[in-house]
Amino acid sequence: MSGETDLATLIASMEPRLDPVTYAWASVEGLAAAGALIDAVATVREDEGLTLVLPLDAAVSHGLEPEFPCRRITLTVHSSLEAVGLTAAFATALGDAGISANVVAGFHHDHLFVPVDRAADAMVALRTLAGSA
Repeated sequence: MSGETDLATLIASMEPRLDPVTYAWASVEGLAAAGALIDAVATVREDEGLTLVLPLDAAVSHGLEPEFPCRRITLTVHSSLEAVGLTAAFATALGDAGISANVVAGFHHDHLFVPVDRAADAMVALRTLAGSA
């Protein structure tokens, strides 16, 4: 098992990094995804279609109907996929600040997609959480 599992260590060393790109979510079916797939930073296959998270400008250029313009915050700590409590901790911190977040767990890091206009507030909430550990 790779990555950190100790919750206190994860929180104290999560070091959130704000991506300057504005992302959006789109749902596509079949070949409509082929061109846009290369620009996606995350995908989820659902019964209703393929969800893509991709730069907003790329979504528009591919003729998609983007939703939820957002910014990506990456928690740079290498968290284990088996770690317990990190998602609950940052979800609580963001929830207490009234900030919605859509979370994608990668092999190495957690990525939080937050509304564009709340990105700075989300960074404050996450840094406060890290400082309290």
